[in-house]
Amino acid sequence: MQKSSIAITGATGYIGSQVILTLLSKFGPELSCRAIVRESSDCSFLENLPVEKVVADILDPLALDEAFRGVDTVFHCAGLISYTKSSRRSLYETNVEGTRNVVNACLAAHVSKLVMTSSIAALGVTDDGSPASESATFKDWQHRNGYMEAKYLAELEGLRGVAEGLDVVMLNPGVVIGTDHGNRASSSSSNGVLRLIYDGKLPLLPSGGTGFVDVRDVAEAHIAAWKKGRSGERYIVVARNFSFRELFEHIRDLEGSRNRNALSIPPAAGFVAGLGGELWSLFSGTPSFISLESLRLSGKLLQYDNSRSLEELGIRYRDFSETLMTIIT
Repeated sequence: MQKSSIAITGATGYIGSQVILTLLSKFGPELSCRAIVRESSDCSFLENLPVEKVVADILDPLALDEAFRGVDTVFHCAGLISYTKSSRRSLYETNVEGTRNVVNACLAAHVSKLVMTSSIAALGVTDDGSPASESATFKDWQHRNGYMEAKYLAELEGLRGVAEGLDVVMLNPGVVIGTDHGNRASSSSSNGVLRLIYDGKLPLLPSGGTGFVDVRDVAEAHIAAWKKGRSGERYIVVARNFSFRELFEHIRDLEGSRNRNALSIPPAAGFVAGLGGELWSLFSGTPSFISLESLRLSGKLLQYDNSRSLEELGIRYRDFSETLMTIIT
């Protein structure tokens, strides 16, 4: 029987590494798996795994053309997450131009299917605060957020690929959290923030909220999108919507939590903290999870409707408490 040939960009990252492990656990002998990594990537995660390591950068079209040659399916998991203003150009280059190169390389190599890791950041929002679906309209204020605009434009590159004959499915995960202790690459800044809340070291409470999902469920959604997803469609991958107050209370109830009464962020304090994060990012060259944009966004109560992923992809989401326990243990 001929093996399916798979390539994964961002293969050593938080989501990409989990996609590789999930693919191998479900289809191991049936797959020929190609991990696309950069020269600077820490590839220790890939040691002893039955995958072919290919060095290529998504910003290098010629390298991608070679990397995708002979591949049936591409999982495009590479991307940059940042809400600092100094990252706006890097966000466009990585998320938009990088996706453009991936789409073009898929077309050139006659790849059968492209599964794109997008984000709820690419989705529109509702005017009345009700859960947004995949068809919600992207608002003017969202274009002023560098990360949201970059992910939105990246999806347009995917749809351009559909118009040119490529089968493309887009996944829109919420805030991805959780740790797979069997995956050495399973770490993220979001987990670090939740751990700070659990330890009582982050007592400030934003007024908004958003959707959350376990990284293992995100990986499962990629496999389901490969097998069941409809070309040109996006699928919201969110297990639960929480206000940040509900999130703090949920963490406070966990055994051993030192999280006590959190304080709402005063506007002046939020501005000072956000400005400090922007300056730190500017001088360090590293994205900060505290920025003017991230604090502005955290003041909005955003909710997302996951019914399409339940009905069409057959996703069954883990209990949120189970996910939290993987972070604190």
